[in-house]
Amino acid sequence: MKSCTRYCFFLIITLMSAASCKKVINLDLGNKTGELVIEANITDQQGRQYVKLSRNVPFTNTNIYPAVTGASVSITDDTGHQYQLTEDTAGTYSVAPVNGIAGRTYTLTVNTSGKTYTARSTMPQLVNLDSITFKENIFDKKNNKKMAAIHFQDPPDIANQYRVAMYVNGVQVKAIFAFDDQFINGKYADLDLQENDIDVFPGDTVKVEMQCIDRPVYLYWFTLAQQQANNPGGQVAPANPPTNITPTTLGYFSAHTTQSITKVVQ
Repeated sequence: MKSCTRYCFFLIITLMSAASCKKVINLDLGNKTGELVIEANITDQQGRQYVKLSRNVPFTNTNIYPAVTGASVSITDDTGHQYQLTEDTAGTYSVAPVNGIAGRTYTLTVNTSGKTYTARSTMPQLVNLDSITFKENIFDKKNNKKMAAIHFQDPPDIANQYRVAMYVNGVQVKAIFAFDDQFINGKYADLDLQENDIDVFPGDTVKVEMQCIDRPVYLYWFTLAQQQANNPGGQVAPANPPTNITPTTLGYFSAHTTQSITKVVQ
């Protein structure tokens, strides 16, 4: 694989490279509380689809968000199909096993406390995650720590955006990996996932999930990565990353494809 397609996606490098090619988004890191937080997803995988509703807490507080109960939540697609979600546990709403379809646009509607919120997201085409590998962590060679990398072919002639979630022994790392194909368009990508949250050693079980996301959702995750530099507690939405929800509130609605690979580190 050519060295020009190798990138180490850890937080500080992501922020530095982005600053050179796009306007830095200024964040209002105020201490507003009680705002609605919507975390909503529909994927291409057959299964229950979930929407989580909560209220934000002061920026300086611990990451415990009060649940929003008793809301009406539905998802419709651009062919007229409608799915009504039911509340499983406090603040968590789901719909019986369904799956989204790439190319379709989905609309989320949430009614709570006398207000209606809507959001739209178009599910991109699937980009195959070929494999994950592990190598010596270049930042800690003495202790046999390992670094994960993902490998996939980015399609040419189309803009793609990705979010990657990584789990070590069942625990999700706090690092946010969100990137587009500005530097890998049409190339075979070999991307390092550098994170400083959970150390990875031989014998650990690592799961990597790659999501293909649309542009508004990418901007949400990219901006949240900027916040993460000043918010090591890892809160989901302490301030105001750009959202696809109207009227504006905290959170996102993501219609995305997803693939996961789980591997024991050698």
